[in-house]
Parts: sequence; C-alpha cells; structure tokens
Amino acid sequence: MIELLYPDEIAPRIPGPKAADVQMRRSADKDTRQECLPAVLENGIVIGRASRNYCHGGSALMHPVVHLHIIDRNGDIYLQKRSLKKDIQPGKWDTAVGGHVSYGESFAEALFREASEELGLTRFNASNIDTYVFENGRDRELVSVFACVGHPNLKPDPEEVSEGRWWGQDEIEENLGSGLFTPNFENEYRKIIGTLNALL
Repeated sequence: MIELLYPDEIAPRIPGPKAADVQMRRSADKDTRQECLPAVLENGIVIGRASRNYCHGGSALMHPVVHLHIIDRNGDIYLQKRSLKKDIQPGKWDTAVGGHVSYGESFAEALFREASEELGLTRFNASNIDTYVFENGRDRELVSVFACVGHPNLKPDPEEVSEGRWWGQDEIEENLGSGLFTPNFENEYRKIIGTLNALL
C-alpha cells in the first residue's frame, strides 16, 4: 500500500504566485477559499499543493483520490449516482464513495471523511486493494482503492449523491460501455472485480 509522504515544512504552492497577483492576494487570498490538494509523485511523495481547479484544468500535476467499493455477501455492489450539481460526470453512476485527498490528510483519513460526507457511513472495515494512476486528458489522479464487505444502512447526502442502490454484477456487466457509468468506474471495475469477489 502506498502512503502519502508529506515534507516537514508545508509544500510550495503550484503554480507559484505571479507578480500581478501579489497585491490582490494581500487583500483577499483566493487560495484560502479553494480546496487545496497535495501534488504527488507515483510513489506518494508530496511535492507541492495546488487548487482543485488547477489540478482539473489540464495540468500534468497528479493529485491523490480515494475510492471505496462496498460489496455484500451476495456479490451485489453499491453504486452512487452523481448529483447533477457535480462539475465532473454529473448524473452518472459511480463508485460508492470517491473523493479528493485534502492537503495534510492520509488516504485513510480522506476515505473516512468522504464516506461520512457522501453516505453517512462512519463505521466500516476497509481493505486497500489497489493503487494506480488514472489519466483522462483533464487530470491525473493517484487512486487508492479500498473495499469493504457488508450491507450497511446508507444515507446518501443529496448535495453529493442524487441516489444510490445495489447492483448485481450481471446488471453492471450488461451496462458497461453504455454511458450509464463514469469512465473512471468502468476502468476500475474491470481492474478490481476479481479482487472484490475474492473478499467474499
């Protein structure tokens, strides 16, 4: 399992401030109002920090994210339908939990925060089953994938999730490539379904 390794001092801001921005930042620092993400190498070493907008703006900067797959003893998988308010892949079905790691967090801290925020899930045992780099032309992510087995009582937050439900694996397979799911989910599902089933 890869862990995030932060420097002893706070990492530098990427991109650095421009001379024209200095005066504006003295009066109202825009960076403090945006989510700050760690910029990382593939081995988890944190080399900087950047705004979410910068990371998703086509830069080659890689940032860490967490995904949680929830599978029950029947092999059914819980998926969330992304809120229409989301700026990325709104209205598509996706991994049960997914989100950015904020600067200063570990993968595990981000996982439990995101699970609580999105599904009201606070008590679960998660296994780290994979870490990989995902690129889609818009951003680069170091994805740490976790899974848990069970059938918890989930309470999706309507700001984050428009709905959620359990899917049989046959139903998922039938709909792959139809545009129903996010590309991230489809890529990851193919990669880890064997490992998920091995947990049962």
